[in-house]
Amino acid sequence: MSLEWILSIIENNWQMFLRGAYYTLLISSISTIIGAFIGFFIGIMHTIPVRKKGVKFYSLKLINFILTCYVEFFRGTPMIVQAMVVYYGLDIAFGIDMHFITAGILVVSLNTGAYMAEIVRGGIASIDNGQYEAASAIGMNHFQIMLHVVLPQVARNVLPATGNQLIMNIKDTAVLNVIGVTELFFQTKSISGNNFRYFESFFVACVLYFIMTFTASRILLYVEKRLDGPDAYQKEQKEAV
Repeated sequence: MSLEWILSIIENNWQMFLRGAYYTLLISSISTIIGAFIGFFIGIMHTIPVRKKGVKFYSLKLINFILTCYVEFFRGTPMIVQAMVVYYGLDIAFGIDMHFITAGILVVSLNTGAYMAEIVRGGIASIDNGQYEAASAIGMNHFQIMLHVVLPQVARNVLPATGNQLIMNIKDTAVLNVIGVTELFFQTKSISGNNFRYFESFFVACVLYFIMTFTASRILLYVEKRLDGPDAYQKEQKEAV
């Protein structure tokens, strides 16, 4: 590895590196937010209480079956295959010519939503049944209980897992280069193809990926501490000492 080559590659191609990092962060952050909403929606749908008869019961069973199929499909297939199916398949089957950035956000969002659905389901299951009973006793319906009692706690409990999902998305967006998304891996591949210095080029990309993931993890850790409040922070400080 030559330091002179690394500095030369950065000097001549810094705009391409920054452009790739920008699209990587754009797709991963938007997709994580959308995926979280999908996960919470599926988690709520799985908890709706309905009497075991009538149209509402069978309609909900059908919806939950479809949502379960969605979760299992996106958890059980590689994202790189999903990207090819969505980008090329929708165009061939339905004539939907989607922009590659839009397709990338859609694929990562659906993939994230499938994983977040299981994370949220676990978060909802962790809430003590006594809280449901207490909320019902004061006249709250199911959606009021979920909105005012359960989901605020679940949102805090699943925040670390959501942060991990964001970090995974930052790295996994590299597979979107197969549909022409000009994220960091795509740009680095183009740069290394021009100068034939593959190690030095991808070393720069590696550093950029680390900066993005490390920064994201530090920001999320700060948010967690803010949500926990000063008491939790002081407790953590005492344990560290």
